[in-house]
Amino acid sequence: MTSAERGVERLALPGVLSAAEAEETALAIGAEQRADGAIPWFGGHHLDPWDHVEAAMALDTAGRHDRAAAAYDWLARHQNPDGSWYAAYAEGDAARPTDLGRETNFCAYPAVGVLHHYLATGDEAFRRRMWPVVHAAVEFTLGLQQEGGQLGWRRDPDGTPVADALLTGCSSVYQALRCALALAELAGSPQPDWELAVGRLGHAIRRHPERFLDKSRYSMDWYYPVLGGALRGPDARARLAAAWDEFVVPRLGVRCVRTNPWVTGGESAELALTLWTMGMERRAVEILRSIGHLRAEGGLYWTGYVFADDAVWPPERTTWTAGSVLLAVAALAGDTPTRAVFGGAGLPRGLETDCCA
Repeated sequence: MTSAERGVERLALPGVLSAAEAEETALAIGAEQRADGAIPWFGGHHLDPWDHVEAAMALDTAGRHDRAAAAYDWLARHQNPDGSWYAAYAEGDAARPTDLGRETNFCAYPAVGVLHHYLATGDEAFRRRMWPVVHAAVEFTLGLQQEGGQLGWRRDPDGTPVADALLTGCSSVYQALRCALALAELAGSPQPDWELAVGRLGHAIRRHPERFLDKSRYSMDWYYPVLGGALRGPDARARLAAAWDEFVVPRLGVRCVRTNPWVTGGESAELALTLWTMGMERRAVEILRSIGHLRAEGGLYWTGYVFADDAVWPPERTTWTAGSVLLAVAALAGDTPTRAVFGGAGLPRGLETDCCA
């Protein structure tokens, strides 16, 4: 039995995906991947580094390790000298950037994918060649950390740092920094500055909402502090309960924006993954079952559905939506690497503190 066959067997989840359906989805993501390793949103569309990594991790859950490695090698080849990546790249082998901004969230997230791939494969050569990539990306990211622990969300094309911080992005960076610290331990390269940085960031997320732009109308700002691992225990449960009815539409999925009659597959799958991190598996499965209506012919998923109009919108099937579904299913089905990077129980926590101003 091949690793791919073993992978999709592990992804079977009753009422959500059969092994055959999981294989179809993994193959559909792989079919969108270019020969150079890049994974665009869909054929003919752009690539961004965060969603590229999300899709690559999904390939690993399904045993497509060679294709996932090719995706990370694409990142290594296209990393900027300062450790960053641009926010968007055009379709085509030239990988022409179409947004010259460099976002902290996008640049940190490859650490999650690199650790996930290493845990899935045990490939030491891959880990060694990707460690300098991760190190440079984290150094770029932390160059935008503010005095209060939060990170400015990007550098503009002219190099100007943007001080405004986004809670969703910073929560994702928190997870990425912990994965980067795990890779540092494996490399035998202690990073005390990173340990301090992740502690300050976690404190800001947990105790200082005023340090972030108010994006509370978006469901991601609701669940990402939990998904990223900064919030756990009673505080996390209270946060999820407080806005559940505002964002969750029974039998349809999760709203992207509180006030809009629009559920989206990516947010729904991420909420399911969030619920898994909290031990709320039954609810997680219910959320994944509720977005079965977004599954399209061929195994990909529609980005969203406007239930007020009974209309799929936008009319696109994105690799990252399918990837988020496979990752949520993988965690629920017991995939060890996926559980490690999202559950976070074994990840370094940095120099945590909740006693600072």
